Amino acid sequence: MNSDSSAASVAIDQRIAKWAARPLARLSIHPNVVTGISIPIGLSAGWLLAQGDWLIHVGAAIFAVAVWMDHLDGEVARLTGQTSTFGHYFDHAAAMTNYVAGFVGAGIGLGKGTLGEWGLILGIVAGASVAAIMTVRMYIEISDGHASVRQGVHCGFEIEDTLYVLAPVTWFGVLKYFIIAAGVGAPIFLLCVSWQALGVYRRSRSTDAGQ
Repeated sequence: MNSDSSAASVAIDQRIAKWAARPLARLSIHPNVVTGISIPIGLSAGWLLAQGDWLIHVGAAIFAVAVWMDHLDGEVARLTGQTSTFGHYFDHAAAMTNYVAGFVGAGIGLGKGTLGEWGLILGIVAGASVAAIMTVRMYIEISDGHASVRQGVHCGFEIEDTLYVLAPVTWFGVLKYFIIAAGVGAPIFLLCVSWQALGVYRRSRSTDAGQ
């Protein structure tokens, strides 16, 4: 595989994280510290989004940073040779916390406007669904290997990069449509991932029964 094709298989935000991780690695910053820092950043983003008014624009920008940091800690871990099972699960828990905070915060903020109580409902549904999706995918990874949950990269983006969209749609004043789409689409995607997990579970039971 040539260098061009190798680069094409890495998402844009991952490439930026690789670049940003180098100085952190030289400073011997532990990857779990980076993960830990991402949590208050994500929670702050959720709080700002929940305030409504102009603060949602700041919250949206900070949320994008929190999403990106989900890649940064992993790159620091690889560069410093400090990858660990705990770090992997800590990263998963931090990302889940940040994503839920973002969706619920946005829902609360929108609840103060035209969406009313539906804003909070949709935000909670989207956030809970994303958390469930991540948990189910973790089960698939543990049961069937990392390759089974590896996301394809298309034009420099992965499926999970849709989370970044929260920022520009907020700045352009159409966040409510994004939350409506997430509140409907995330549960549907959860069903698809759950179906995949069911297949993994059945294959595992079949394998166990054949031994």
